[in-house]
Amino acid sequence: MLPGGGGRRYSGVPPSFAAVMLLLLLGAGAALFCLLDAWFLLRLPLALLHALWLQPRLRDVLQEQSWPGLVLPSDLDWLLHMNNARYLREADLARSAYLARCGILDALRALGGSVVLAASCARHRRSLRLFERFAVRTRLLGWDGRAFYLEQRFVSPRHGFVCALLLCRLHVVGSSPGRLVQHLYQRQVNSPELPEEVQHWISYNEASSQKLRAESGLGINTKDE
Repeated sequence: MLPGGGGRRYSGVPPSFAAVMLLLLLGAGAALFCLLDAWFLLRLPLALLHALWLQPRLRDVLQEQSWPGLVLPSDLDWLLHMNNARYLREADLARSAYLARCGILDALRALGGSVVLAASCARHRRSLRLFERFAVRTRLLGWDGRAFYLEQRFVSPRHGFVCALLLCRLHVVGSSPGRLVQHLYQRQVNSPELPEEVQHWISYNEASSQKLRAESGLGINTKDE
């Protein structure tokens, strides 16, 4: 008998198996989102599948790709606009979709290579607000013996204003940009001339690398990993 229970008896029946499993799943999901950027880890494969199955193939690696985006509450900072880190995340998704659509990912698999983001530079020109839509326009500017150089613009569809601009250097590991492009076109293709501002940025990166090598006691000919 329970105290003050009016004669009711406690059955002592344990929670059902389904209820226990539900609690475990909820706990695991909460831990996943607390400890990892789970939403990004889910969106990345979905973005690749969407690019491969639902969007047309880019026949020219220099063709621009537009990737849609929306500012969500989880993207906001204390000033109630999209925080700086989210720009890099959205650019990563758009860049991955571009690599899938233009065939560079297929070429990497065929030649046993991979790409890593070696450098990026961001300019923020206007804030993106809550529930504001934007498009990330990604295009390949050119390449050299080690890396691809891409430009990514965050554009407001309302008036076409470029809210942010990113330059990215994708370092090719296990192959070279020239070999990848040659694999795509089945012939040798020369890179377009890189814009002047990109050449200045490359020079800055190289000067910075040499300075850091000297500070670390490494030779000036030592390459960055």
